[in-house]
Amino acid sequence: MRITTVSIVTAAVLLVGAAPAAPPEYPVSFIKVDELKALLDRGVKADIIDVRKWDPYVELHIKGARSMPLRIVRERANEISKTGLVVFY
Repeated sequence: MRITTVSIVTAAVLLVGAAPAAPPEYPVSFIKVDELKALLDRGVKADIIDVRKWDPYVELHIKGARSMPLRIVRERANEISKTGLVVFY
């Protein structure tokens, strides 16, 4: 339950503070936590990326997620799958 709350709060903060962006090159959709869990439970592979700074990541992150602070996503874009399920939170 705590991860769900943290994820929702994090997503809300990111969305409120985000500047308008250019249209993405790849399709983008939003997924709810319970939808992600159902996919993972069915064995779907996902690249889960925590875009918060290091301390919040270390304190509490989704099991299997990797840290990639939002400010460096562009620099590390080549590390992100362009064909599989990628979840940013």
